[in-house]
Amino acid sequence: MNVFYEESGSFKVGSVVSRAEASLQIDTQHGKRTKLKAANVFLEFSSPLQDFLPAAEALAADIDVDFLWECCGEDEFGFEALAADYFGHAPSVSENAAILLRLYAAPMYFYKKTKGRFKAAPEETLKAALAGIERKKREQEQIDAWAAELAAGTLPDAIRAQLMTLLYRPDKNTLEFKAFDQASKATGLPPLRLADKVGGIESVPAYLMAGFQLEHFPKGTGFGSYAPAEMPADLPLASVKAFSIDDAATTEIDDALSVQWLDNGNIRVGIHIAAPTLGIAVDSPLEKIVHQRLSTVYFPGDKITMLPDDVVQQFTLKEGHDCPALSLYVEVTPAFELVDFDNRIELVHIAANLRHDQLEQVFNEETLAADGFGPDYAFKRELVWLWQFANAREAFRGKTPDPNRPPQVDYNFNVVDGKVIISVRKRGSPMDKLVSELMILANSEWGRMLAEADIPAMYRAQSMGKVRMTTRPEPHVGLGVQQYAWSTSPLRRASDFINQRQLTAMIRGETPQYKQGDAMLFALLRDFDAAYSAYLGFQDKMEHFWCLRWFSQEGITEPTASYIKEDLVRVDGVPLRLRIGGLPELSNGDRIQLQIVRIDELMQEIECRYVAVLERKTLPQDEAEEA
Repeated sequence: MNVFYEESGSFKVGSVVSRAEASLQIDTQHGKRTKLKAANVFLEFSSPLQDFLPAAEALAADIDVDFLWECCGEDEFGFEALAADYFGHAPSVSENAAILLRLYAAPMYFYKKTKGRFKAAPEETLKAALAGIERKKREQEQIDAWAAELAAGTLPDAIRAQLMTLLYRPDKNTLEFKAFDQASKATGLPPLRLADKVGGIESVPAYLMAGFQLEHFPKGTGFGSYAPAEMPADLPLASVKAFSIDDAATTEIDDALSVQWLDNGNIRVGIHIAAPTLGIAVDSPLEKIVHQRLSTVYFPGDKITMLPDDVVQQFTLKEGHDCPALSLYVEVTPAFELVDFDNRIELVHIAANLRHDQLEQVFNEETLAADGFGPDYAFKRELVWLWQFANAREAFRGKTPDPNRPPQVDYNFNVVDGKVIISVRKRGSPMDKLVSELMILANSEWGRMLAEADIPAMYRAQSMGKVRMTTRPEPHVGLGVQQYAWSTSPLRRASDFINQRQLTAMIRGETPQYKQGDAMLFALLRDFDAAYSAYLGFQDKMEHFWCLRWFSQEGITEPTASYIKEDLVRVDGVPLRLRIGGLPELSNGDRIQLQIVRIDELMQEIECRYVAVLERKTLPQDEAEEA
């Protein structure tokens, strides 16, 4: 005797070898002996084993499932009874098997209840299920059509509209993703390569920008509607003539300086910071913009400002204008000792916006070393004294430069019509040191004053080499100060904007916007820290691309580099560090020759190989003797 049974959702046949109360030993149609539960057996038959299942499947294929559904009625039924109704006579074993196969194959039409018993799906439920199948069929046809176009090198409009989302933040349930994924697998191309092949990548910078905006500016970089800022009224006009020092491209001029020689022989230094908080109301749409954007985003060739241009123009410290400012006046002795501090909210006349490219020609290490015989230039007396004061402040912080250490450099990127110019500036030039030391002084002293007034602020702290944000004053070891509250760039950073609110309340004796333990301040600090890091990461990514473009643009195939450690080198002329395999034994600072093997701008990859040692670092005599 043979049996027709179900196993793991499919029907099989076998020849009975022996029986027990609840199980059987059978030989399958493939000759394998196995144990079978009696409960899994639906039918027994005596016809040839090899012929039964094909015959039943052939009968099942001819059964109209819609007609079968109409035959079964609304009540629960057994498959044998349905077979009798469908065929109109006592069914054969093969016909019973055919009905059972058809019932199992149409779960939308028939619900399984117990062994061999079923119930027809309600009409409305069945219609909905069939409509779903039809919809999925149409969707798959659309997916196939789009995938075919992509594989052929054409970008369908529907895919084009979603392309950046597909590359950066894909929703795997969409038809567009399924088509793009199908085409990617069919062509063997990674998604980004496929997007480039079909013309979806306008340029690498545009691709990188699209991803950045998708993540941080999903509604676009526009500012929407907002009430304009109001210029503060009735501010006293300071008696000083201030000047700023910035790059030629800077439009958000946050800080300016002034110097006054006092009758008592001391000097009063004025550090004047743009004051947008005086014209932007608490909880106003403009303040919400600050809290949403959190910082200006910088990258080669452009920027995304934190504040709208019209607001920036209202409060930037523009040459020839009397500008609202938060001023810190520091009285300094001829020996560069700090003896008095004074905070003022006032208008400050900006006599000049000095620019790096012009100022550095006359105010540099060489002209300062000329001991008064150098060229004349605007604010020479003030600048020379401020440089001397900056050197004293640097020494006070314990940060006097090491003359044996190679000078550090900064890189400036200028992109015009797709061409990049990378210029190198030595870090620590007189004008850089002057500005940075005065800003460190303001940020540390204002941080101290806020702490003494028990007013929370956003501080930068550093210990064990790690920099972090905090709302309480803690030392910044890297700068050598006891506290450091970013306060000098309120047009460009939300931390400085928020700290200026707190400072203004302190100066005026008002209740600060944020009190100790304020949850909103903690939330803003967290958001700012995350956004600021992300913005810097984007800037690094864009600069990395323009470094790769610079090699190709300048026709450089054999760059030089300085060895750092292990397999890490620093490429000359660009802010680029690479890992190079196969390096010989080298010391930090050794210069080597490289050869560019491959540059892939789309994937942001560069591959170089080591060629030769150009110059070994000269060790000090005591180290050379030990080597």
